[in-house]
Amino acid sequence: MAAQSFKSHTQWDPLFHFVLSPVLLINVLLAVKHAWAYPAYTTVVAVVMAIALFLLAFKMRMYSLKVQDRLIRLEERLRLQEKLPAAEIAKLTEKQFVALRFAADEEVAALAQKAIAGNWDQKQIKAAIKTWRPDHFRV
Repeated sequence: MAAQSFKSHTQWDPLFHFVLSPVLLINVLLAVKHAWAYPAYTTVVAVVMAIALFLLAFKMRMYSLKVQDRLIRLEERLRLQEKLPAAEIAKLTEKQFVALRFAADEEVAALAQKAIAGNWDQKQIKAAIKTWRPDHFRV
């Protein structure tokens, strides 16, 4: 696998991002076009169903990402338990935990303290990482 960095850590799921999403979007657009040209109950139902299918795909994607975020939060809590007091760990937000997963063990504690003190967002935390720890499992 290719090395990750701040500039190259975004991962794409080709089947979702480049096949499923465009196909479902085209389906919605065609259903709307057809309903506009031939207004009837069935064409309106087709539009509603096309929109529902599109939303279903994105909702399923968001559910899986939320589960990954929860797992990452748990992993990072366990990793930080050795390095920081529990009161400090409790101050981190979920998004901060998710960003800290890329920090190497040597710098994660200091970076977590800076993130808490400065109320850093994910982008600030990722930009401050000196030694990048890749995460090839997230999609």
